[in-house]
Order: sequence, then C-alpha cells, then structure tokens
Amino acid sequence: MQKILISAISCILLLTGCNDFDDDINVNPNQPSEASNTQLLAYAMRSLPGISSSAHGPLYAQQLSETEYTDDSRYNTISFDFYGYYADPLMNLQTVLESDNLNATEGPVANQLAVAKIMKAYFFWFMTDRWGDLPYSQSLQGKNNFTPAYDTQQDIYNALFALLDEANAKIVPGVIDNDIVYGGDPEKWRHLGNTLHMLMALRLSEVDAAKGKAEFNKALNAGVIAANEDNLVYQHLSDANNWNYWYSTFDILNREWYAISKPMVDYMKPVQDPRLPTYAEPNAAGEYVGLEYGLPGDIVNTGKYSKDSISLLGQAIRQPTSPVYLVTYAEALFAQAEAAQRGWIPGGDAAAANYYNLAIEQSVRQWNNDDITGLTEMMAYPAIAYDAANAIRQISYQRWVHLYMNGYEAWAEWRRTGYPELQAPENNSGRKIPLRQAYPTQEDQNNTANYNEAVQRSLGGTDDLYEPVWWDKP
Repeated sequence: MQKILISAISCILLLTGCNDFDDDINVNPNQPSEASNTQLLAYAMRSLPGISSSAHGPLYAQQLSETEYTDDSRYNTISFDFYGYYADPLMNLQTVLESDNLNATEGPVANQLAVAKIMKAYFFWFMTDRWGDLPYSQSLQGKNNFTPAYDTQQDIYNALFALLDEANAKIVPGVIDNDIVYGGDPEKWRHLGNTLHMLMALRLSEVDAAKGKAEFNKALNAGVIAANEDNLVYQHLSDANNWNYWYSTFDILNREWYAISKPMVDYMKPVQDPRLPTYAEPNAAGEYVGLEYGLPGDIVNTGKYSKDSISLLGQAIRQPTSPVYLVTYAEALFAQAEAAQRGWIPGGDAAAANYYNLAIEQSVRQWNNDDITGLTEMMAYPAIAYDAANAIRQISYQRWVHLYMNGYEAWAEWRRTGYPELQAPENNSGRKIPLRQAYPTQEDQNNTANYNEAVQRSLGGTDDLYEPVWWDKP
C-alpha cells in the first residue's frame, strides 16, 4: 500500500511540480496552442461560404427545385439553428475585437480590427434578415451571459451601420496576414464594407426611405466595389477539406436532388440569356427545362419530371474548386440603378439605365469567365431593354438572376420588392412563401424569458415562417 501511495505522489510531482525545468521542451513550435488574431480572422472567413452554400436560400427564392425530397420547398421545416454562427465565426471575430494583445507584426492593428468589424457586420446582417430580432448587444459574452436579450432588427441595423462606419474610418495602408479572401488588401476590405453598408441601406426602401437614402449615399461616397476583381468570393480548393458544397452533394454523396427551377428557366430561356448554360445542365434531349417548384414528393422524378427530362444544377457551379460569390460588383450596380430610379442618387432614368446595363454585363462576365458572347442579343429583347415605366421590376428580376445560388440574399430582395412574381406550391395546405425563419427549437428552453419577449414583441406571439421582418413592408 505504501509503495502505491509513494508512486502516486511521485506521479503528481512529475505532473505538477517540475517548474525547475524548461517548459519549452513540452511545446511544439509547429502546433501553437493559441491562434493569433489574424488566424482567428481566417477561421471566421472559412465560414463565409456557408452563407450561400445551402439549399434553403435558393429554394426560398425559387432559383432551384427539389428532384426527390421536397419538404424544404413545401416549407415543412420551420425552425433553423443560429447557434453555429455565434459559437464559431462571430466568437472568433469578437475575440479579435476584444483582444488586448493584437500583434502589429501581422499587419496594421487598425486593419485587423476593421476586417473583424466588417465581417461581424456581414454575418449579423445575414442572420437578422433570416430570423429578424436577435441577440446582439448582449451576445458573444461567453460564460458571462448565457441568456442574452434580443435586440430589435431596427436596432441591429443601426448598430451595424455604425460598426461599418467605424471600420471605414480606421482602415490604413498596410497588408494583414492570413487573409484568405483579399490577401490583406485594405482598400478591397474598405470597398466591401461600404458596399455592405449600401446594400443594407437599400433594404430600408419601404420602411424608412429617408434614412435609407442618407445611409446609401454615405456608403457610396466612401467608395464601394467597382470591379469584379473586388468581389467578395470564397475560392474553394482542390483538397477534400475545402471542396465546394455542391460538389460534395452531387458528386461525392451522389445526391442529385436539385434542378434549376421552372421560374428561372422560363425567364432566362426566352431571351437567350448566356448565363443559362452555366447555371444548368441540358437534359437528355439537349434542352434546358426547369423543374416545377414545390411538387409533392410522390410526383417528382417521375414522367416529365424525371431527372432525364429536366436540367440539373450546372457543372460549373459544382466543381471541387467552384467559387462562391457573396458580394459582387454587379449587385452593387443593380443597387445603384434602383437608387437612381428612386431618386436617391442623381441622374434619374438615364443613370439608372447605365447602371442596369453595366450590371447585366458584369454579371455575365462574372458567371461566364469574362466571356460576353450573346450579351448584345439578350440586351436587344424588349423584356430586357431598360424601360423607365417598368424599371424596378426589370432591375429586380435581373438581380434575382444574378444572385443565383446566393439564395438568402435573393429571397431578402424578393421580400423587399415583391419581385420576381413567385407563386407558392399548389396543394400545400395553403402555405405561402416564408417571410422569415423560426428560431432554434431549443431557444425557448435555453433563453426562455428573452425568447418569449422577442416572440411577443415582434412576432405577435407566434414563432413561425410568416411574420414579416421589420423592413419587409407590403
């Protein structure tokens, strides 16, 4: 027994009492135990493709249709989890923003903070447009607050405008390390932040046009994305840890579950849109045929709806290294076209037409590797040629086409403008196209009082898919 006790004490001493030795011998210099701040930024950037790489957004925007399992396009899923965004990218970004040990050898500290603020604004903007009111001002405090209050979406928008202003004001010359998006280029980050600010401002067009106009012009005058080279793009890699989501879905898991939708093909095909061969695969007969949206599960993949008869998701979009387009020059141009048409910026319809035409061109260049073959022919169609009396509808439809696969953004623009003119699935118990997503099912237990307060305040007591978010005014 004594020998056992002595051995145990010896083990404890070995584990805890060896302070006289050099701790460095137990540290692997090639495996740091703590990430640097620019590494934390890079980890947050790794979450960027998730904003676009899922089926729900393109299904809500009716850019895609389901070929086998149609629950999502028939709105059977009500609650969606937001915890991953708080726990992963946002917590990494908050760690950077609260750090008292930012390392200037990794690039200007001001730029590290500015990038963190821009990305934090982007993730929260994406989230609040999905769920509405969210924990914001009391969030990301870790063990200090497991039950944060919900801020109103209006307050979140105002806070994000301020956050983006701070980022724009603080950016200085100098490259930061570990930037897997822009290579540390501070001006590209500045232009991205201002473009986010401008797009957010346009979201206020129906709820607070005066503030929307002021914020829009502030962002535009500060400098926005002005070339496809400045787009926010997540470039996937050829290794399995960084494959494109749609490649993994179609080619690795062999889940050919998604086809281009009939509404999308029916709009693009009559005007010979040169982006269609990029967006979709021809069917077995060599034709582009969209799948009707939201069909019952026992009908899809049969008869005229079989996979041989319809057009699946295009090969260019589902390669291992296919990029994910998140915030783009063409989207910024469509926003300026609409702002000119609304009178928010000078130039009226002449300026709106120029922005609109350039937006379509840059969209084609983006999607077709700078090849504009067929663009002139498409632009000559009356449905596409700018028409002042029909301008908001035209801009909105072309923005919807451009935002292909960036479905949550396209869905938000549909909610704001009412375009494109989409129809909910037939014979689906009267369910309409969702206007938001419900909070995680666990939230009423994890954060009961604050969850209930938010549901009563902004959702009329029902946490479902059909209460519009703050800026969505019919």
